[in-house]
Order: sequence, then C-alpha cells, then structure tokens
Amino acid sequence: MLGADIAGIVISVGSGAKRFKPGDEVFGDLSGCGWGGFAEYVCASEEALTPKPAGITHVQAAAIPQAAVLALQGLRNQGNLQKGEHVLINGAGGGVGTFAIQYAKLQGAEVTAVDRGEKLDMLLEIGADHALDYTKEDFAASGPSYNLILDVVGNRSAFALKRALVKGGTYVMIGGLMPHILLTLVGSPFVSWLEKKKLSLLIHKPNHGDQMIWKELVESGQVTPRIDREYTLSETSQAIRDLGEGRVNGKAVVCLKKTKNDD
Repeated sequence: MLGADIAGIVISVGSGAKRFKPGDEVFGDLSGCGWGGFAEYVCASEEALTPKPAGITHVQAAAIPQAAVLALQGLRNQGNLQKGEHVLINGAGGGVGTFAIQYAKLQGAEVTAVDRGEKLDMLLEIGADHALDYTKEDFAASGPSYNLILDVVGNRSAFALKRALVKGGTYVMIGGLMPHILLTLVGSPFVSWLEKKKLSLLIHKPNHGDQMIWKELVESGQVTPRIDREYTLSETSQAIRDLGEGRVNGKAVVCLKKTKNDD
C-alpha cells in the first residue's frame, strides 16, 4: 500500500513515548496509524516503528516494512511453509515477491517465481530456483505441482490457479482484483471440503515482532532489499505510475533527494 513505509530519524517524541528518543534511527509501517509516508516529516505511533537495521541506509530500510511483513505473514502464517516444499510466487518481481523469494529459500523451500520476462534474470539472481514468464507459460496448466502458491497480484481467479496445488496445498492471496478476492472468500470452504486444498486471503496486520524478524535478517546479511529506482518527493506521481504499470523490479523508494544516479 502506497505511502505506508517510512525510514528516518526521530526528531521529537510525545510525553508518553517509552521506546524511542530523539536521534534514534527507525523504520516502520504507517498503515495502522494514519498513513502519510510521502512527506518530509511524519507523525507515527511508536508501536508502528522499529529500530533501523544496522549497516544499511535509510533508503534500504524504507523498502522493507510492509512488503517484507506481507511476505512473512503470507508464507509463515497463512501458508504454514515447511522445509522442502515447492512454493510458487505469482507476481514475484515486486516488493513482496522479492522478499518472499529470499525468505522461502531461507526456510529450505524450492521456489518458482512468476512475472514478466524482463524480470526473470533478477528473480533468479535473488534466489529463485525457477522463473517463468507468465506471458509465455501458464503455470497452472501443467497440473498439481506446488504445496503453496503465494499470489501477490491476484490477476487470475483462485479457482484457475488451484489446479497447480497438490492435495493438501494452500493458496494465499495477498492482493488482487475485487471480483477475485470475493470469489476466494466465498469459494474457499467448498474447495477445502471437496478438494482438500486451502484458499485464503491475507489480511495484513502491522506487527512490531515481524518487523524485528526482518531487522535481524537484513542485519545478518541473509536478506537484501531489492530497490530498482529512487524518486525524489516531487517525482512521487511518476513512481506511482511506474509501479502501476509493472515497470519496477522490486521496490521503488521516494526520497527527499536521490542517493544514486538512476539515469
């Protein structure tokens, strides 16, 4: 969700603040306390914030919060990911997908990533075992193959994609078109009963404990945020257009000023 992820330095705190003080470096997800991340200054509940991972920039930290937690909650909470399982990530080339690939590999899964052809090299580079171009290959057409499907884009019906699940497999929808979301919610009990396959919709819950997991993974070098482009605050509308058109590999980050040359 746009404008939720932030990273920066605490300027001041309220009288009831206990976890942070001015000068602390933090990152966090504002979606539970008012949004407003496209700004020079933001006001946030301290429960939405976590100490910034050591050894990375604020730009890198800003790429983590919501996308990484969605990936974690989808794979771990909803998907109950286990070592040795075969996981497919649909829409793997964005922020959630790039974190999901890295987390699934750390858990010992075999990962198939699906996205546009120009993103496949990047997906393999960050750890995917297989990368499929959805414009050329329908992963659901070959029948049961996957224990878990994490659907970041939700551009196809879950009833079409469930063909790719093995018996006892799980489909987790993170985002998508409203008709597909509604069909997933309505149809999941029947699919579970008739086919022994689970269809679920992830409801994002900002969580400080989950942020701490990513803090530790990034600090240890086990996970690296994948940032395609940095945009200045005045370029926010262009960043949103690029994201909407699927032209961003991993994350786009809006900064007060660019820290690298994207030309």
